[in-house]
Amino acid sequence: MLVHVIDAKYVDGYRIEVSFNDGRKGIADLRDALHGPAFESLKDESEFRRFVVDKELDTLVWANGADLAPEYIYFQAFRDDRELQERFKKWGYLNN
Repeated sequence: MLVHVIDAKYVDGYRIEVSFNDGRKGIADLRDALHGPAFESLKDESEFRRFVVDKELDTLVWANGADLAPEYIYFQAFRDDRELQERFKKWGYLNN
């Protein structure tokens, strides 16, 4: 099953409460994703919190054109969930 972001709300700092198409809801801390030129302006929290859920891309996007893979956001929200560890390994977010 492909995961899609269906709703998101800013929490604080670089944390966003995200709802996915599989019914799960969690808080993703995206601080570690803010590397590279596309994400430089998002280090300013006032810019970071100006995201939207793009219904075509099914993920978070920002006004500067930056976006994150919905799988990465899902991983950040549920990285400690034991039931999902195999999925995260298949996606390449965890070492085997």
